[in-house]
Amino acid sequence: MKLLKILAIAVVVLGIAGFAVYHFGTNMAMDKIGDFVDQESANPGQVEEVKRQIAANPELQQFLNDGVENVDESTLVYQTKEEAINGVIKKVGISELMNLQSKVSDGVTPEEQSEIIALLEEKMSEEEILALKVLANKELGL
Repeated sequence: MKLLKILAIAVVVLGIAGFAVYHFGTNMAMDKIGDFVDQESANPGQVEEVKRQIAANPELQQFLNDGVENVDESTLVYQTKEEAINGVIKKVGISELMNLQSKVSDGVTPEEQSEIIALLEEKMSEEEILALKVLANKELGL
């Protein structure tokens, strides 16, 4: 009986510790990714490259502009870039985002752009995607 008590207490303590590590580790990873995105978006050359790639791909232009006209921004799921980053991390996952980042680090082909759009459409709701589109248009000045 005493062994069972000790085992139960150990399981509870390990469960709490595991939850804390997961919770705080995920938040720390989100903060680091958010900082990285902020640094990348502050680079004028990077922003111009993104604008050039959007201009070169009519499918991507259509995707980014589809449904964003006359949107009441106060009703969007994500109001800030930070909220959007955290939402994408939670829905898509850090490992999948890191995989995508490694694929596109040397440039993005139209096929890779389509793959990213398909992944977002699979993992996220229409409301979340609309909020991402509105924030991207604001951020890029489109």
